[in-house]
Amino acid sequence: MGRGFFLVLEGPEGSGKTTLAQALLARMREDGVDVMAVREPGGTPVAEALRSELLDAARPWTAEAELLYMVTARSDLVTRVIRPALERGTTVVSDRFDLSTLAYQGAGRGLPLEQVKWVNAAATGGLVPGLTLVLDLDPAEGRQRQALMGKGADRLEREPVAFHERVAAAYRDAHGPGVFHLDAHSSPGRVLASAWALCVAARPETFHPRPE
Repeated sequence: MGRGFFLVLEGPEGSGKTTLAQALLARMREDGVDVMAVREPGGTPVAEALRSELLDAARPWTAEAELLYMVTARSDLVTRVIRPALERGTTVVSDRFDLSTLAYQGAGRGLPLEQVKWVNAAATGGLVPGLTLVLDLDPAEGRQRQALMGKGADRLEREPVAFHERVAAAYRDAHGPGVFHLDAHSSPGRVLASAWALCVAARPETFHPRPE
């Protein structure tokens, strides 16, 4: 990896990843940080086409096919966008990455975790985020938030409650180097303050403390 910094935001539906990403991007740009945002699945013509198919509520997918399409989209994004940006020294903020596949296709769909980990590693070429922030939220509250926003449900969002509970539980259990949890029940301002403090701790030469 080059001089850039790779930050990933993870969490169940309605946890506020998009809100946090927008706030972090605005703050980084104010501070003169060279930053770009990506989302998963998506971010390249190939990955966006796969996203459209994967999230289409009318498409019947097997768990295995869903997994392979997800990691195919990820591979294209990593190769064409994320790695080149990091090599240029850019900070990349991604809405989801490999942990989402462990949560959704692993825990949610019940696919063997070792299988999911293997295809994830193949898709990323071993790329590991410098920091992964997991927004923990009860699935019921996530659904309420989405309903209040009038957001239409895609294919994954329409899965039964039990599916989303398994996904949320997998996120709560996520751990490892660079993985930190944020309480998504808190206000957006508090979540942003906690996220920024973790960015500063992880990359003090790029991010600087702010009075909150």
